[in-house]
Amino acid sequence: MINELLKDRKLVLASASPRRREIFEMLGLNPLIVPSDIHEPLDSRPPRLIVKSHAQHKAESVSRHFDPETVIVAADTLVCLEGRILNKPTDREEAKQFLRLLSGHSHQVYTGVCLLFRNRSLCDFAKSRVSFKQLSEAEISSYVRTKEPLDKAGAYGIQGFGSQFVSGISGCYFNVMGFPVNLFYRMLTEIIED
Repeated sequence: MINELLKDRKLVLASASPRRREIFEMLGLNPLIVPSDIHEPLDSRPPRLIVKSHAQHKAESVSRHFDPETVIVAADTLVCLEGRILNKPTDREEAKQFLRLLSGHSHQVYTGVCLLFRNRSLCDFAKSRVSFKQLSEAEISSYVRTKEPLDKAGAYGIQGFGSQFVSGISGCYFNVMGFPVNLFYRMLTEIIED
């Protein structure tokens, strides 16, 4: 169990994401929240490499403030549709544009996770496939009015109002929320028990 692996250990989550905080709370964890302020450039590398790199840079930037006995956890999530990365929308119009692109199609969600502990680094990623129903313009406009899409990669939240548009998912649900729990558990077991 994750909470047993982390018992009596200092835990830092290098993220400002409310969703990641919710997932940690669901697991019975109360990490110190220390968001990283690194720049997250997008480039031509495959999404799995980008998210792993971003997660590692976040973890490393935060780790400078803590001793090696602290477990540092960082993550980065990208939504990818037919090779195009859909970041957090910059405004309502871009959110609508992203939702039109997702409508009636399947896309991939990649999350990179990096753990630092005792001067060791472990990075990996999870990938989930999400299918959307065909959306009407009225549905898109109504959803954007909730403001939920504005701070989320791909302009939707699977754990909120956006759930009603998801017709199928293959892979980890929590990955789509922004933090793959099973991957975290496997990585934590490896880095703590070694």
